[in-house]
Amino acid sequence: MAMFKLSVVLLHLGLAFALDSCPTTETYYTSSTGARWAICPDTDWPGNSFATHSNLGSAQDCAARCSADSRCTRAVWDPQARNCFLKGNLPNANWVNDQRFDVVRLNNPLKEGSVVANCPFTTTSYTSPSGTRFQICPGTDYRGAVSQRLNGVNSPTACAQRCGEISGCTKAIYDQQYSSCAISRVANEETQVWFVNRPYDVVHVVSTYNPATQGRWSDLIRLPLIPVATYAVPEYPESSRLLLWSSNGLDTFGGSGGFTQFADYNYKTGVISRREIANTQHDMFCPGISALADGRVMITGGSNAEVTTIWSPDTNAFTRGPNMQQARGYQSSTTLSDGRVFTIGGSWSGGEGGKNGEVYDPNTNRWTWLDNADVVPMLTADPGGQYRSDNHAWLYGWKNGSVFQAGPSIRQNWYGTSSSGSVQQAGSRPNTDHQMCGTSVMYDTGKILSCGGSKNYDGAASTRATHITTINNAFQSATNERVADMSWPRIYHNSVVLPDGKVLVTGGMTFGANFKDAPGIMKAELFNPSSKTWSVMAPEAVPRNYHSASILLADARVWSGGGGLCWQGGNCGKENDHPDGQIFSPPYLFKSDGSAATRPVINSVSATSARVGSTITVQMSNSNTHSFSLVRLGSATHSVNTDQRRIPISGSRSSSTWTFRLPNDSGVLIPGNYFLFALNSDGVPSVARTIKIGV
Repeated sequence: MAMFKLSVVLLHLGLAFALDSCPTTETYYTSSTGARWAICPDTDWPGNSFATHSNLGSAQDCAARCSADSRCTRAVWDPQARNCFLKGNLPNANWVNDQRFDVVRLNNPLKEGSVVANCPFTTTSYTSPSGTRFQICPGTDYRGAVSQRLNGVNSPTACAQRCGEISGCTKAIYDQQYSSCAISRVANEETQVWFVNRPYDVVHVVSTYNPATQGRWSDLIRLPLIPVATYAVPEYPESSRLLLWSSNGLDTFGGSGGFTQFADYNYKTGVISRREIANTQHDMFCPGISALADGRVMITGGSNAEVTTIWSPDTNAFTRGPNMQQARGYQSSTTLSDGRVFTIGGSWSGGEGGKNGEVYDPNTNRWTWLDNADVVPMLTADPGGQYRSDNHAWLYGWKNGSVFQAGPSIRQNWYGTSSSGSVQQAGSRPNTDHQMCGTSVMYDTGKILSCGGSKNYDGAASTRATHITTINNAFQSATNERVADMSWPRIYHNSVVLPDGKVLVTGGMTFGANFKDAPGIMKAELFNPSSKTWSVMAPEAVPRNYHSASILLADARVWSGGGGLCWQGGNCGKENDHPDGQIFSPPYLFKSDGSAATRPVINSVSATSARVGSTITVQMSNSNTHSFSLVRLGSATHSVNTDQRRIPISGSRSSSTWTFRLPNDSGVLIPGNYFLFALNSDGVPSVARTIKIGV
């Protein structure tokens, strides 16, 4: 009895417990624009109201009045008095139980502030006298610079009309409350991010990108974490999954370490699962990543700088590996021709300087320090010193246990991994500065494309510079050729080699600004090694800058995701966090009219594992002419993917059966898992079969 009296007193004092979900059964109202409103009986949302509507007939009518007012994000319906109280955001008010009222609240599938690639609501359109077609998307906004603001504009359609009269206008935002039209600044690829924001309507020119020449992006794929790092999971006969991870936090790093947030994404089914890994006492943020010959992946250092973790795709288990000889973070690592792993650099964590090379041997499960694999020759001239200058090396395991360091320093080096190690200069990239946080990828045997980056890790302009480096035998001089620049300077971007040898570059920004969207480049670019030129691709919906990653999928598409993830308490702006991704379908997947191209089909491969120099047979679905390539399954973080490389292979054909002898040098065909692609005479790739290559 005493407890009952106490609860009544608390209710009368306004101290009812706050709700985080409706305790009763909700009903829904959908407005003419497609916005959804939930009606929760017997609850109240106390706080000031900016308007009251009387003599309404139902909670549905109250929801309609709220939906019609751009300021309203929730309302309270009083069924006895038939009054509807409209409310905006009430940061200090709580949702509580109260049998006298019903709460009406905005309940769209996407929360306010969510970034979108397509309009989530009902659109209308406007066609200008010149024939330009505009789409109008209610309840959304652009985050980005504005070139001018027009007042006294009485509707979204009128805003579209005004935009159509302004040269170069392709995007605008209509403010419902103040009847104004803001013209978005789009010159020089100004960063504009489309997001859900109820008081505004977006006006934009309907896109005319031709997928046959510029590719096509999927809708956004929402994730439970920001994917700072990723690994393509090997599966047989066909792969379909990515392993994604952030830090100890889903959207922040720092604080007490010892665990990591992971997600497993199946891009065939769309299923996403999340798990926290704590058994290895390893915060795997900012690590080195290398795929071992048997398909396991070794994740080294980072926030817990001396620790290593090994994940097995066969068991889905994470196990603690041996500590490195030197604690590291922001180091790179690469798998060697004999299956060992080499790592160097990494002064972001574990102390600064002296981060010479060391090697891990899976057979002995031990790390060996290489005193003469000196880190100093690969340093950049960053004003932050070795804390920044030994980061993110572009490493390639090559012949006879050697490692080629292609950058980001101007100087390129050969590292030896036998005995106590060695280092000697291999060459230097001409007509450029250091290219820290640029990218590098082997698109053909011994052919390396590098592009972008900056002389400093952050706080400096990025470059468009592009080079092709050619290596042959270990410890011989490399040759470097400056080729056509990218269309835009980029830093923190990502590069992925495709089955046909072209290289897709996504994201990046024109000036190094960590944890920021602007000045981000939204349009991707595609490098063609045959012509040594770039082509501009369709734009992503999200700036993919610092802490983003991209990777090739088994179906010949490209995953691109992440960006943001500030340190705890960093106040970098949550709008710059991107717990999502998109998948890019390159032009080779489309016919000239934009419809899907017919893809070749690999019916079977003679083995799921083979040794270098051995013979394999491939059964195609027809006897047409095809070309073939092997692309090593990738891993990516911080613009580095040392696992990916493309090796074209040629063979003989008998009807629909092809026979291949694999390259016999494990420095070229580094041990590990590869996607085997077949391409038809039009350059359309198959879905890959996965094959494990051993020594």
